[in-house]
Amino acid sequence: MPRTRRRTVLPATAAVLGLVLTACGSRVGEDGAGAASAESCVDTSGDSVKVGAINSLSGATAINETVIRDAIELAVEEINSDGGVLGKQLDLIAEDGASDPTVFAEKAEKLVTSDCVAAVFGGYTSASRKAMLPVFEDNGGLLYYGQQYEGLEDSPNIFYSGATTNQQIVPALDYLKEQGVTSLYLVGSDYVFPRTSNAIVKAYAEANGIEIKGEDYLPLGATEFSTIVNKIRTADADAVFNVVVGDSLVAFFREFTSAGLTAADMPVMSMCLGEEEVAAVGVENVQDHLASWNYYQTLDTPENTTFVDAFRAEYGADRVTSDPMESAYTGVHLWKAMVEEAGSFDVADVQEAADGVSYDSPGGTVVVDGDNHHISKTARIGQIRPDGQIFTVWESDGAIEPDPYLTTYDWADSLSD
Repeated sequence: MPRTRRRTVLPATAAVLGLVLTACGSRVGEDGAGAASAESCVDTSGDSVKVGAINSLSGATAINETVIRDAIELAVEEINSDGGVLGKQLDLIAEDGASDPTVFAEKAEKLVTSDCVAAVFGGYTSASRKAMLPVFEDNGGLLYYGQQYEGLEDSPNIFYSGATTNQQIVPALDYLKEQGVTSLYLVGSDYVFPRTSNAIVKAYAEANGIEIKGEDYLPLGATEFSTIVNKIRTADADAVFNVVVGDSLVAFFREFTSAGLTAADMPVMSMCLGEEEVAAVGVENVQDHLASWNYYQTLDTPENTTFVDAFRAEYGADRVTSDPMESAYTGVHLWKAMVEEAGSFDVADVQEAADGVSYDSPGGTVVVDGDNHHISKTARIGQIRPDGQIFTVWESDGAIEPDPYLTTYDWADSLSD
């Protein structure tokens, strides 16, 4: 199968580079990786086929990932109710990643080599994905990663149903620039996605005349943001670019509001604040701030109405849907479509059949790029309203083709080797 040119981000500090390569041991796609020819123990002889899910049901990112598990289970139930995949019911084996990359790798190894699943759905942080990546490449398994991420990666053994950089981060920056923003303060959780995302932001800013007035990180799960918020307040940037994740979002926005900062004074553009997180943070702390995603519950399409109604019927009328949930849900349905296109559960057959496979997702029709295993997605900037919902204030003119290595942007050349 043809492959895209691989590039690796080169942030300014060695510490960041260490984060980018964490848990891999080698860069994605080095010779010998992605051996779809590894002997498979998947059993397709009976009436059912096993599939796996790994999501954190405990730890710092459980607030984000528990609801993603719900979306995966809903997709599996829908597929089974509709006759299964190639006439076989799906038997879902679910594991808790416990917000720990090491645990994600251990559970992935179990699912692929002991439980003999045909595919795994899950992962949230980039650290968890990078920890699992060699497991799937070394054992010829398939991971469907449904979270938006920092790009600069592709693997024959991963399909990425979340947004890559040019479908989330770049549109967010373009929108802020169009709104007259000339300075930014960068804040994030201290791991791969925020660090690499902000390296991309800084490259964009340098090329577009945007001043970076500060940059700070705290560990996943951190709750003490008073020092950082005070620095943000005194820096007087036009906007904040926020890549804080998980439980820390609650502490960050509450401290931001307590400091007297508002969206009118200094809007926050968030990469990881969805409908579920808005409810946890409290809408009074995030009203009128901005988010960059590809899906919102408020989208008015038949596919989304069906999705939201089905999710609420299963889990409760007060529940909300969000982009990571929709992407994970879409990933399960895309796997089904790929298997049926291949007429086989075999990994090599699925990889070969993937290019051009499409699915009418709640966020719009998506199409798989067989070279880099990402999908086309419509970018949307949303604003948080008083009812806690996020409404689209801008969207791209149709689905954006995935460009995980930012090869179509001259300003991104400084990020690659």
